[in-house]
Amino acid sequence: MTKEEIYRLLKSTETSRVERTVSTGDMDKFQEAICAFSNDMSNSRQNGYLIIGAKDNGELSGLKVDDNLFKKISGIRSDGNILPIPMMTCERYELEGGDILVVEVQPSFSTPVRYRGRTFIRIGPRRDIATIDEERILTEKRMSNMATFDASPCYNATIDDVYIDIIKNEYIPKAVSSEELVNDDRTIEQQMAALGLYDVENNCPTNACIVLFGKNPKRFLYGAYLQYVRFNGLDKGAEIDNEKPFCYCLAKMMPQLEAFIDFGVMKTRPVAISTLREKNQSNYPADALRELILNACMHRDYQSNMPTRFYQFSNRIEIMNPGGLYGKARPENFPEVNDYRNPIIAQALKILGYVNMFNRGISRVKNMMVENGGKEPIFNVDKITAFEVICHSAINHSDLQDYKEDLTMTFHRIEAKLIPEFFNAEEKDELMRIITLLKEPASASFLAKELGYETRNFKIKYMEKMVKAGVVAMTIPDKPKSSKQKYCLVME
Repeated sequence: MTKEEIYRLLKSTETSRVERTVSTGDMDKFQEAICAFSNDMSNSRQNGYLIIGAKDNGELSGLKVDDNLFKKISGIRSDGNILPIPMMTCERYELEGGDILVVEVQPSFSTPVRYRGRTFIRIGPRRDIATIDEERILTEKRMSNMATFDASPCYNATIDDVYIDIIKNEYIPKAVSSEELVNDDRTIEQQMAALGLYDVENNCPTNACIVLFGKNPKRFLYGAYLQYVRFNGLDKGAEIDNEKPFCYCLAKMMPQLEAFIDFGVMKTRPVAISTLREKNQSNYPADALRELILNACMHRDYQSNMPTRFYQFSNRIEIMNPGGLYGKARPENFPEVNDYRNPIIAQALKILGYVNMFNRGISRVKNMMVENGGKEPIFNVDKITAFEVICHSAINHSDLQDYKEDLTMTFHRIEAKLIPEFFNAEEKDELMRIITLLKEPASASFLAKELGYETRNFKIKYMEKMVKAGVVAMTIPDKPKSSKQKYCLVME
């Protein structure tokens, strides 16, 4: 924005689009204004402007905008108080007479937008809370702007296919302020429509409603479930120890998944931290797993027939959801830039208390994994049609460190068998990686993938030679081409 445009805004008489203030600490006032601009009650389709550091007549107050104020105002977008998340930018300008901070707000496509459960709108120069009729207009506007799959009607479903009691008794009281509910005489369908859960025109729930509160989501959206599998090994060729599908709506699935992670996935064991002291070491931080599962369910593509996958191996967990990075998010800007494939579902999970702060999940997960004694998770963002995260067990990680130390002490004996008869000295690092991975029996396909080779080439280049050298052995030596064939380290 140029300085000429700034001065025009300062002197503008279009009071429905511009709010000026000299206050720097009234966060309620700022967020109510941003909420009102997002709702664009007049349907002008023009951006609204909150100008901090200017008087009502356009004169500058002499404000000095520091980094703390800039960060505080910028943080309004993602702090979760305004839902759906507002489309806004924040810029600082140095002018003669003082600084100003300009918040530019675009009209939302997902109205009504609420600040802490209240729908604020602009009526000329002032803000106010929307009436029931005004909310209905905003709801109809959203339906006309329908752009996301979760906002679309689920045509074959009816009101009887959703848990109305959960919506009425648990969700709506959290989504809408108590003052509004007291005077709300709308039907349950109209109340749901205002929250993006019902399509009044087609007289059916939306896809978001089925995912969040449906009695049988899989009936309408075949991939709307989570598949857990625990493998007794390092790859999918290992025996399956346990498998469990979670075929519930998110409102019922999330509490069950929390309990399942605590009692079915988490393991702890004592680990020595000194000669006389021990601490309990868990394989994964429970909060990190919950965050990753929540993200997978929140951001997945519900038009896909593939379930959300939650696979647990001996040394790691792999979580994969259909649907790659969405919208403005790209591999080169992940995780700094995010976008929402399912804004209504994301909004509902925030209201239900499962999402504490938007756009902070990845950073929190990384920190929790490292603080737990493990490694940072690996985010595979290069898949076009899916998103995958791999978390390595902290228990295996700590075992692996000890194992590596043991191998370093004995590798010279193994090395003498391999170099120079079968391998060059330059291949020593690759050989050490293979031997490290063979802490447990592993298939050639797993080893090849870890080292970035095609399985067939890897077997010829490494495994056949290591078997011949007597360093590695097959677990099924009489059937060398068995699909269940694995390799193990021969330790003398």
